[in-house]
Amino acid sequence: MSRVAHPQRRGQRERADPPPGSAPAAAEDGERITLEEAVLRAQQAHRHGQHDLAERIYRAVLALDPQDVNALHFLGVLLHQRGDSGGGAALIRQALALVPDAPGVWNNLGNVLLEMGQIDEAVEAYRRCLALAPELADAHNNLGTIHRSRGEWALAEAAYLRAIAAQPDRADAYDNMAALNRAALAVNPALADAYNNLANLMMAQRRIGEAVAYACKAITVSPGHGSARKLLGIAYYTLGELDRAAAVYREWLAEEPDNPVALHHLAACTGQAIPDRAADSYVEKTFDDFAASFDAKLEHLQYRAPHLLANALEAACGAPRGALDVLDAGCGTGLCGPLVRAHARVLSGVDLSGRMLERARQRGIYDDLHKAELTHHLSQHRDRWDVVLSADTLCYFGDLDAMLAASHAALRPGGRLLFTVEALAGEGDAPFHLQPNGRYAHRHGYVAAAMARAGFDDIAIDGQVLRNEGGEPVRGWLVSGQRSQPR
Repeated sequence: MSRVAHPQRRGQRERADPPPGSAPAAAEDGERITLEEAVLRAQQAHRHGQHDLAERIYRAVLALDPQDVNALHFLGVLLHQRGDSGGGAALIRQALALVPDAPGVWNNLGNVLLEMGQIDEAVEAYRRCLALAPELADAHNNLGTIHRSRGEWALAEAAYLRAIAAQPDRADAYDNMAALNRAALAVNPALADAYNNLANLMMAQRRIGEAVAYACKAITVSPGHGSARKLLGIAYYTLGELDRAAAVYREWLAEEPDNPVALHHLAACTGQAIPDRAADSYVEKTFDDFAASFDAKLEHLQYRAPHLLANALEAACGAPRGALDVLDAGCGTGLCGPLVRAHARVLSGVDLSGRMLERARQRGIYDDLHKAELTHHLSQHRDRWDVVLSADTLCYFGDLDAMLAASHAALRPGGRLLFTVEALAGEGDAPFHLQPNGRYAHRHGYVAAAMARAGFDDIAIDGQVLRNEGGEPVRGWLVSGQRSQPR
């Protein structure tokens, strides 16, 4: 996972020298302070989520000195975080034009470009960073993430190992097992991320034993590393060691009793207290964390669900005429948007992940976007849409009845629902199953019965490959149904 750019505490990232004779600026309370002091106050506000205040100060500094490198840099980061990634990248580039030898600024530019989907430009930014600071672990981690998303396994592994090698003291502390003391090891996020990234890389190549080893190292270096704990549990589950997987999540919950990720995956491991659908907090955290690398990873996985839905929409409704009101339910970063825009008079999106919605907003495709739980949002808009489509969102629902009923009511007569879910294979009576990856799989017969119970006609359920994962096809159902016209 790449690190999201953000202002660091003093001493953690290089700062350009203030211009000679920096003019004083007025603080919010009228106090006279230097421009350098003003930028430091803005950074403090920025770190604490006081974004309006931080932006006001950054802009006030730039009004007095348009070439203040730190104000340009961190205002660029802030604009990106607020959804204006293009404007943010432009400001960071202005800073680099003034101080081209600032590796941390190049790394932050790479982070912004990566989240904008400009992968080649991000790679170049990270390489410029590493040419100046060859041992910057963050940049190696970020390059490794890009290589992994492209299936360039050897390059990804080399990048992650460089990130680990950049932290020799902490790595030696881990390897010295006689001296190992978890409480004595300082938390090192860059090293923990590198180990966790290697664990993910091993999982993608089905090298499960190595994934376990690297996840354990990540947790040793940073005991609270949630991504590594989640992955370690999944790896044990994949090896069939369900008791060890459950133990990982129980230990996590002993420290964080309400952690939604640990609760959800413990249910998957034990088969106990399985929820009817994933909790809102689980979905929101999972996809907020995933937003930066979502598009690149799914491209490598040959993700087909959006294209399957777009083709099904054209088959059901004919050639695009720009006449339909369409809801992209669980729109994520907006991968469906460009594929169905030509059909839509109005294209709306809804999702629980704010960071996913930021990425969707940057596409400029949707007429409106809403942060809301899907079933609730549908229930608030009766007879509103001609089409509701949902790409791989209902795999976070086990029981589909409430969501399908809300979809039926939200459609106009004659409207169509189109969605994908993962297929539950094998024998058994269970209508759905919570998998170790945290997603639900559904039986064909259950999906058909649930669609009929919701009142849909003209139901079609076709088997499809939705994407690849771990080198294997993920099979699912492409489902469509129509709300009947009044007679």
